[in-house]
Formats: sequence, structure tokens, C-alpha cells
Amino acid sequence: MKLLNVQFLQISSFLTLLFFTSLLSAATLLRLSFSCAAAFALLPIFYHFLITRRPHPVFLLNYACYKPPPHRKCSFLTAESFVRRCGRFAPEAIDFMCNICRKSGLGDETYAPPFIFEKEGVPLLRCAIQEAEEGIFSAVDALLAKTLIDPLDIDIVIVTSGSFSPSPSLASLIVNRYNLKTDVKTYNLSGMGCSSGVISVDLAARILRGSRKVQNALVVITESITLNWYNGDSRPMLVTNCIFRVGCAAAMITNDPSRRRVAKMELVDSLRTHHGADDGAYRAAFQEEDDKGNTGISLTKDLIRVAGVNLRQHIKILAPRVLPLSQLARYAYSSAAAALSCGEPKKPAVPDFTRAFQHLCIHTGGKAVIENVGRVLRLSPAVTEPARMSLNRFGNTSSSLVFYELAYFEAKRKVKKGDKMWMLAFGTGFKVGSLVWKWLQDSTQEIDNPWIDCIQKYPMQDC
Repeated sequence: MKLLNVQFLQISSFLTLLFFTSLLSAATLLRLSFSCAAAFALLPIFYHFLITRRPHPVFLLNYACYKPPPHRKCSFLTAESFVRRCGRFAPEAIDFMCNICRKSGLGDETYAPPFIFEKEGVPLLRCAIQEAEEGIFSAVDALLAKTLIDPLDIDIVIVTSGSFSPSPSLASLIVNRYNLKTDVKTYNLSGMGCSSGVISVDLAARILRGSRKVQNALVVITESITLNWYNGDSRPMLVTNCIFRVGCAAAMITNDPSRRRVAKMELVDSLRTHHGADDGAYRAAFQEEDDKGNTGISLTKDLIRVAGVNLRQHIKILAPRVLPLSQLARYAYSSAAAALSCGEPKKPAVPDFTRAFQHLCIHTGGKAVIENVGRVLRLSPAVTEPARMSLNRFGNTSSSLVFYELAYFEAKRKVKKGDKMWMLAFGTGFKVGSLVWKWLQDSTQEIDNPWIDCIQKYPMQDC
């Protein structure tokens, strides 16, 4: 009987435990079901949050480069004739400029500003405004015709001109010319030298990535050769008279996903580095007065070295973001070996950037600059060809130069859908800027391509 009581108690306890366990399991299942339902209900909210908070893709819808009329072509003889007849230079200064021109890598079909062809030959403000208007209006007109963008749909205007900042601004000039809407946002960049073309595209991309309220950014990249003309005898300042030529480019940048199918490229990455904390870098290209009070931009002999040193610093940051793993591993091993080497310090091996990019638009600041970039990055002549040919045909057009190189690639039909392109430019300060693009379609030769009437002559073997 006692045994039966014990068994009864055991069975009762088991049944009681089973009952409460069932209740607990039901409650747990109920809570779990509620949690799952709540999670599914919140999924659309999380998805909307992720979609709206992540950076929007940014595209280059199209671009246009200004090509001055044929009567503005500045051959070596035209340039020499002007500096001799204007009567402002000593014979030694004229001989120096002629020597620089012969070695510069510029051809006989670059373009000079209007004042060079006037009888008086004086670089006045009127001439500078004429130079700016001709380039800006021509480039923007061509761009709007190609993109079919209504001027009223332009949300942002960014204009960059290194040393010409009139009042009203060049951005206001565009707003007035094209009757842009009253809430258009305008930006004027100056004092950034040849890197400002890359910097202005980067600025447009940063604005567009953060908001869908603005969709179309017009970027205009120009420079004033007129007001940069130097009339003294300082050799570092005379160099600018020899290598800079007229040029202007306009680009339409958008974050509108519906235009992806007609856009040329998508901006994958961008990088800007500023090395102005170093005095040598800061003064490598410097606007100042000579001992007679003539204002000019001094390009020191240290400029090439500064460009090479700061390019190495720049690619240390860029390399991990763009290089394939094989090149990164090689670069990391080389850097470690250089750091651990005994005796004389060694430089790490430069990674092969042609493994990351099919095409490179290299800064065409001058023949020596192109050669130095090629030496630092260990690029073959075939890779530097677009830069050398652009320097020959158009000269150093300052901030717009990378777009003339881009036009060279398209005129040669070298680009295929999916290819990656690296745009690299240097600027005063000293700045280095990079844009990394992915092509969304094969390159095409459009009727306004500035190379269309001469591309068959390039590449030239002696450039």
C-alpha cells in the first residue's frame, strides 16, 4: 500500500510538472510567435531605413569640352611673335620662354586667349571675361543638348576657376544665362589649381549621395589664362606663359537611378589629400609678386619632387581601397621588408595599378610631370599615351585637363562597359585628387568630341 502511494505521488508529480511545462511552452511559443510577427512587421521599416540612409549611387551623365575656334590656335611661331612684338620682355626672358616651349611637349595646335591675337595684346579684365564666357557657354550649351536636361531641373551649380573670381561670380553668370530656378544651390571654388576639376566632381558627389531632394549637379571647370599672364622676367613665373592654354569642361552629375541606363560612368570612389602642412609642398606653386611688383605664379624647381613625394603618400591611402588582393599582399610584404631592412632604408615596391584600372587619366601638367608620375607608378608609355597626346594637342588646360584625356579615350574607342578608370590630378597647396569610375557603357565618339577632326593623327611618336 505504501508502494502504491509512492507511485501515485510520483505519477501525480510527473503529471503536474508536465501540465505546468505545457503551459510554459505555450506561453513561450506565444511570445515567440508574437516576436516573429513583430519582426516581420518591422522589416519594411528597417528596409526603408537602410535604403534611405545608405549613400545614393552617383553617375556621370555626360560631359563636354570646349574647343576654341581655329583662329585661336597658338603655334610656336605665334607665341614667339607675340612675346617679341609686345615689348614687355627682356631678350633673355624671350630666349628662356622659347627654350621652355620647345621642351614642353606642347604642339602647334593648342589654343591661346583672345588678347594674344589683339593688336594691343594687353591682358585686361574684359579679355578675361570674354575668355570665360566663350568657354563656359560653349561647354554648357553642348552638355545640355546631349543630356536633354532642362535648365530648370538643375539643382546645384559648381564652378571652379583657380585664379579668376569676378563679381558677380561665374556661378551667377551661369544662373543668369540659363535662367536657373531661384532655389538652385551655387558654389564657387578658387585657388585650388589643376586639381580643382577632380575636387569639384567630388564635392558634387558628396552632396548628391546624401539627398534625393537634389538630383542634378552642373559642374563647370575653367581657368583664366588672361589674368595669369606674367609680364616680368622671373624664370619660375615665365614658365606659366609657356605651358598653360585655354580649355573648359562641363559635366552633369546625377543621383537619379532612372538615368543609370544612359549614364556614361558611375563614381565608385574618390580621394583628396592635402599636403599643405609641409612648407616645401605649400610653396611649390605659389602666386606672388616679383622684385618689380609684377604678379605671377611661381613654379619652383622643387615642384616635380613635391608631386612625386605626395603622390606616394596619396597612393598609400588609395591602394587598399582599389587594388586586388594579390597586389595588396605584394605591397604589404614589400612595405614590411622595407621597414625591417638593415642599413640603408629601402622604399617599398609600388603596386601595379594597371591591375585595378584599365584606363588612367594622368595629370597633364607638363612633360616632366607626366614622366615623373609614370616613373613613380611604373607605367608603360602606352598607359601615359593619353596624357602625352592631350598635352601635345591642348596644352595644360589646368583643372579641365582630365576631361580632355577622357575625350581622347572615347575618340579612340578604347573603353568597354565594366572597365574602371582612374583620374588623377595635382593642385596648388599642395593637393592630390583621385576619382575612380566604372564605365556603364562602351565609349562612343560624339560629334562634339574635341578630338574628332584630328584623332587619326594620334598617337604621335615624338610626343
